[in-house]
Amino acid sequence: MEFKRVVVTGLGTINPLGKSIEEYWENLRNGVSGAGPITRFDATNSKTKFACEVKNWDPIDYFERKEARKYDTYTQFAIIAAKQAIADTGINLDTINKDRVGVIWGAGIGGLQTFEEEIRGLNPENPKTTPFFIPKMIANIASGCISIEYGFRGPNLTTVTACASSANAIIDALYYIRMGKADMVVSGGSEAAITLAGITGFNSMRAISTRNDDPKTASRPFDKDRDGFVMAEGGAALILEEYEHAVKRGAKIYAEVAGGALTADAYHMTAPDPEGNGASLVMKLASEDAGISLEDIDYINVHGTSTGLGDIAEPKAILKTFGEHAYKLSISSTKSMTGHLLGAAGAAEGIAAIYAIQNNLIPPTINQFEIDPEIDPKLDFTFNKAKSREVKYALSNTFGFGGHNASIIFKKYE
Repeated sequence: MEFKRVVVTGLGTINPLGKSIEEYWENLRNGVSGAGPITRFDATNSKTKFACEVKNWDPIDYFERKEARKYDTYTQFAIIAAKQAIADTGINLDTINKDRVGVIWGAGIGGLQTFEEEIRGLNPENPKTTPFFIPKMIANIASGCISIEYGFRGPNLTTVTACASSANAIIDALYYIRMGKADMVVSGGSEAAITLAGITGFNSMRAISTRNDDPKTASRPFDKDRDGFVMAEGGAALILEEYEHAVKRGAKIYAEVAGGALTADAYHMTAPDPEGNGASLVMKLASEDAGISLEDIDYINVHGTSTGLGDIAEPKAILKTFGEHAYKLSISSTKSMTGHLLGAAGAAEGIAAIYAIQNNLIPPTINQFEIDPEIDPKLDFTFNKAKSREVKYALSNTFGFGGHNASIIFKKYE
């Protein structure tokens, strides 16, 4: 079977660094931190009192009040990002076959805020909830709402693989288009887990930072004194399109989706394989899927969460996979700026990788003070300042609880 080529023709995002692609990239390239005190709930008694929130967030800026009440915040972020991306394609929706346009979305948790609010108010003696409780909460509703908004009747599904969810969604979209099952797919992910339950749950796991005295430097991947990731929220969307379909309509093409792969660590519920075996395998398989050698890759947007175990395992996996070429790679963790968007991370970081290709610029890993002695200091993590470099192939890694690994390779469009 001859596979179709797949390209990216639209982008959209709302995240802690911006409410548009342009604002997001400007803050990435300038090394801006999105962290600050939590405003979503009263965090006075929380161990962690900060997060990377979407700034000045008010759903009424985007939705009528009646409509806003129907959606959890994670779905609102999904719709906003998707609308931006679809508008960015410049496509006339009246001229396309909507039976062949799909929506494949990612969410790690779904409507946590809705779940928390409804359960808190539930009285066992007289149990009642809003009729919107279940549809607002379920993790698949965002993809459904995007399809309803536009009448897209193609493949519609949601991937739930924790922090790998939206990368998984993009890879699934790649496969559907390659096989001729769709002409276009709205793909990406969203998350809105900055709630009392979300922060407390990750605190109980000792997964998130408690650097309350200095939130903006709390996300410090690969630093000796890192103490966990910083929770973030938002949404990010990519429009994947079959190449001939895009060319025929004169589309603007950001990049080609060259390949992708999925693996499992098969090791632990929350900890990565300490030797990085699953991560190494997924990068190798992604390069094979793209039909390129590992030496062709110029830049890796790493998972790089700022956790103790993950930040040691991933560099090990890179060295194991790339050998001497590892020292020629540019590497960075944009989570140092955005925080960890959980189910939306892969899509937001995929956009960062595409813009690195477009601009021949590697966004930095900020908040580096002293590298962990267990990490090879000869690897180029692009610490603290962006760096100019030609990027033809960029690889984006996203790994999730449960041992889910996803790698996507984007290629400069020529």
